[in-house]
Amino acid sequence: MSTDYIALMLKAPSTQKRMEKAIKGVAVRGINIGDVRALQFPLPSYSEQLEIVQRVRSLFDKIKHVEEEYLAINKKSNQLDQSILAKAFRGQLVPQDPNDEPASILLERIRTEREKTQKKKGKGGRRGKG
Repeated sequence: MSTDYIALMLKAPSTQKRMEKAIKGVAVRGINIGDVRALQFPLPSYSEQLEIVQRVRSLFDKIKHVEEEYLAINKKSNQLDQSILAKAFRGQLVPQDPNDEPASILLERIRTEREKTQKKKGKGGRRGKG
């Protein structure tokens, strides 16, 4: 009997679910040894057990490789986002129209118009309750 196969079977979601149902106790929760002994799962021939373990390990290696690729791509994507934002703030994403006013002048114009609007609202004073 392959101990690696048994370990995989004990970690399997279906086995874990069965064991969760067997948990007893309130203050100290645990599993009775009888419940562990009562566990049943397929026990193929030793050579099949070894093949299953080898395939599962191979799949876990592939999963790890895909995860590493994902993390690397995600990191590059974040860097690309930052680069695009930086170019946008520098005005390098699209051709600039030399006739456009600078942002500082536009902001000053907006600030002046906002102040005028607030002064107009403030001229009427407070209305009394009546």
